[in-house]
Amino acid sequence: MTAQERKAVLWDWPTRLFHWGVVICLPLAWWTAEEGQMNRHKWLGYTVLVLVVFRIFWGFLGSRHSRFADFLRGPRTVWAWLRGAAPDVPGHNPLGGWSVLVLLALLLAQSVSGLFNTDDLLFRGPFHYAASTELQGFMGELHEWAFDALLVMIALHLAAVAWHQWGRGEPLIQAMLRGRSEGRSGLQAPVPAWRALVLLALVGGALATAVALAPQPPRLW
Repeated sequence: MTAQERKAVLWDWPTRLFHWGVVICLPLAWWTAEEGQMNRHKWLGYTVLVLVVFRIFWGFLGSRHSRFADFLRGPRTVWAWLRGAAPDVPGHNPLGGWSVLVLLALLLAQSVSGLFNTDDLLFRGPFHYAASTELQGFMGELHEWAFDALLVMIALHLAAVAWHQWGRGEPLIQAMLRGRSEGRSGLQAPVPAWRALVLLALVGGALATAVALAPQPPRLW
């Protein structure tokens, strides 16, 4: 194995950080909401939002197989893949690529709507007072709808992973853990780590600033 091959990865560490971060945060966010632990729920929501926005930017700035241009294909290619007429690719297959986009959109809707949401008792999102009554109601409904849609997409995702992992013998889980996939060709070395660290800091800082500048509740006296 050459030095270049040793450096080559399928999934770089920022992509894996996003993936496993969402895997951990999403069920915890559900559980904290069910238990009424809204302060923890809020911070988990912030974390998911930072991860999602980071991943969207990383889809343009990241390593080869993390970029949207690498795995988003047109309907003809998707149909060809479904018929078994398209060649295998190292990263997301043509259908899986679009499922990634749908999941990102739902996660974004879920986390952004939470910024405006309220439990009608003790918790209000940081931008609740910046929204009209109509927008508050819409965001509350969107928060619930997006979560239900996420459950459907997650179930489909898990079924697809199980089929590839055990039905076709493709080590998808191992690749997402280690970043490497044995026997895959066309892999490249990841982009410099500093790029991800700077981007993550910028996204986190932007959210922290926005929350700090959010409108405060009106005075009652």
